[in-house]
Amino acid sequence: MQFQPTEDQKTFRDLAARFARDKLAPGYQKRASGHTFDRELIREMGALGLIAPDLPEEYGGLGLESVTAGLIVEEIAYADFNASYIQLLGSLMGGMVAKHASSEIAAEWVPKVISGDAVIGLGLTEPRGGSDAANLQLKAEKFGNGWRLSGEKTSMSFADQADAAVVFARTSNPEGGSRGVSAFFVDLTEKGISRTHFDDIGTKPVGRGSVFFDDVYVPAENMMAEQDRAFGSIMAGFDFSRALIGLECLGAAQASIDETWAYVQDREAFGAPLVQYQGVSFPLTEAETQLTMMRQLCYYTLNLRDQNLPHTSEAAMCKWYLPKTCCEIIHQCLILHGHYGYTTDLPHHQRYNDVLGLQIGDGTAQIQKLVIAREKVGRVALQYDNKSKGAAK
Repeated sequence: MQFQPTEDQKTFRDLAARFARDKLAPGYQKRASGHTFDRELIREMGALGLIAPDLPEEYGGLGLESVTAGLIVEEIAYADFNASYIQLLGSLMGGMVAKHASSEIAAEWVPKVISGDAVIGLGLTEPRGGSDAANLQLKAEKFGNGWRLSGEKTSMSFADQADAAVVFARTSNPEGGSRGVSAFFVDLTEKGISRTHFDDIGTKPVGRGSVFFDDVYVPAENMMAEQDRAFGSIMAGFDFSRALIGLECLGAAQASIDETWAYVQDREAFGAPLVQYQGVSFPLTEAETQLTMMRQLCYYTLNLRDQNLPHTSEAAMCKWYLPKTCCEIIHQCLILHGHYGYTTDLPHHQRYNDVLGLQIGDGTAQIQKLVIAREKVGRVALQYDNKSKGAAK
């Protein structure tokens, strides 16, 4: 198994690392207090080829490996966790549009994503259910030569900043779960759309919020994938984003570990550097071990994807295990800084709050474990062992 990046991949990794440390790291905490992300920084990333290098060349992408996208995400997140969302959304949403939208929509919007001139959001989660993603209430009703959307999407990244969104809506069969769900490409400047952002404890520049659709007209050609069957085909892209999410979290945790190694070498107690005490050095060595293993898992998953091999189970492992473990590692770094660690001067608090959100969003640990169990033993793993509730469909 090849776990070392190629020379071309190293070149992209090094480019991302230089940009991240020079342009992103110095302003990370200041930007993290605001509710919008600097569009000029996004365009700079795009101009350097740091947004979605995996997208097809026909739309202005570089057609590179998923592993290359992962290397970029990790380096960007090392300096600014919130900025790495641009790379992640670029690959995820740009890939959805390139594969499932009409050629006209893809030709217009995918190049904008790659250049950093547009951000495309994902309209999936609704107020009444997060993990039950297919239980949608937002309706799409036929209207002339198109559809009208009515309802609310919530917990959407870049909710009040995105230029467009892929919106999942129910087009038939209210009791059918994922059957009867279609997806639409929606320009978020259309009449009838209003948006908000939440005051979250972390990832504020990502601007999680709600989007409201009040009889919003969408042309028929804006439907993506097959009518009533979009959920399964489009959601397959999440196997990619879950590995990238793992690398986002890993980049932030690695930054905190590196800073803590430097601190415990400089700081003295009882006449010796802190690093000489095993109670200090051992937690850091344990974290380095965990980070090394988790990094291998993420890149192994991306490598499987590049070889068109199944990787759903591995992607789910990345999604549930890394946010949890990286939060624990960052917390340990905070503690090892002693009383200084309880101030807002250090970035550990910000990283912790930013990473924490991914223990909740984009698929909880419980859902990911169900996915892994299903991949191992089949759908029997999704049935309830409770006769009063019946069996899961």
